[in-house]
Amino acid sequence: MQKKDGTKSYKPPDFKIGDLVLVSTLYFKKIKVPKKLKDSFAGPFMIKALHAPNAVQLELTGELMKKHPTSPVSLIKPYNSSDKDLFPLRNKPPLEIPPLEEGD
Repeated sequence: MQKKDGTKSYKPPDFKIGDLVLVSTLYFKKIKVPKKLKDSFAGPFMIKALHAPNAVQLELTGELMKKHPTSPVSLIKPYNSSDKDLFPLRNKPPLEIPPLEEGD
């Protein structure tokens, strides 16, 4: 009964190759920043391939190139860039990911 009700409104994520997404930093254990100050998401990264309805391969850059490029869709979300005309004073600096410790 509950499964039937829950899956009525479920819609699989609609990602395409070339889309920009943000990746959750939930399982990035070796980033040298206190958990309280760590960004919830890193990116944007481009989708290189779709492996299944629930997995995508990302084009990682910088220190994240050491990580496995395939990520479940539950840990990514679409990237929405700010409109420069609507928000001219909003300047977000590019995200810099600190170096990872060895063994990650």
